[in-house]
Amino acid sequence: MNNQTLIILGLVVAIVVSVSSSVFYVVREDEQVVITQFGKPIGQTETTAGLKVKVPFIQKIDRFDKRILEWDGLANEVPTKDKRFIWLDTTARWRIVDALKFFQSLKTQQNAQSRLDDILNSAARDLVTGNKLVEVVRNSNRILNLDNLNVEEEQTTEQIEKIEVGRGKIAQLILEKARTNLSEEFGIEIVDVQIKRINYVDEVRQKVFLRMISERQRIASKYKSEGEGEAANIEGQKQKELQRIQSDAYKTAEQIKGQADAEAIEIYAEAHSKDPEFFAFIESLETYRKTIGDTENTKLFLTTDSDLYKYFKKID
Repeated sequence: MNNQTLIILGLVVAIVVSVSSSVFYVVREDEQVVITQFGKPIGQTETTAGLKVKVPFIQKIDRFDKRILEWDGLANEVPTKDKRFIWLDTTARWRIVDALKFFQSLKTQQNAQSRLDDILNSAARDLVTGNKLVEVVRNSNRILNLDNLNVEEEQTTEQIEKIEVGRGKIAQLILEKARTNLSEEFGIEIVDVQIKRINYVDEVRQKVFLRMISERQRIASKYKSEGEGEAANIEGQKQKELQRIQSDAYKTAEQIKGQADAEAIEIYAEAHSKDPEFFAFIESLETYRKTIGDTENTKLFLTTDSDLYKYFKKID
């Protein structure tokens, strides 16, 4: 095979490969394809994965993502209903649900991101402007115990601003407002919207912090007062129980002492009745012991007619 034949064979292979690549194309699982002819879309959107066929050279394919995409807007200065200025930063997730409408209206994802900037920022501004700052910052009244309120607690909670909408509900309203006509007009769907971050402008920040501190201090004072009242009640119950125990113990002790004294008197009486003379002698000895004791320097003066002296008379 000479060089001329090789060149011709190479040209034929190149032409075949070029024509094949223009005829066949592959659609991946994570994408959808719109076919255009002379810049205009033809046919339906290819959404199933696999090997596909098109007219070579005159038809072109435009690929679009089927996955959920992220939109991250820039922080904007937004006034709230109570005239507080904040920096609002939102984020969203979106996807292309109709690639043909998307191609006809927006062409590229960059154009879609720009369009979402206008739609989502406008919806977020409208919703935040229509609500107070506390609604955007807080999500619920969970810090308050609203199940078992008494009159004093109701008076305390009236001073604390309650949440009627909340941050989560505002994000949901932004989503609903931004979704309007997006699918029919642009072929896209917003899946989720979240308020990512809120920063206060400098002149508002200190006031907000002071307000938050004051609110928490009121709540802390309420619970501290309840705790002190409960502690006083427990202390009173403790003292009452202690007095009862002491009273019962004193009563029992006096009863035991009374019974012991009665038994002692009964024993003394029985001993005295058996031998009065011996009993008198023992009592005299006990009196000597208590009077004189064991001290050598103790002196006892007795008259000769004293009952205590009569036993000394009998000593030889």
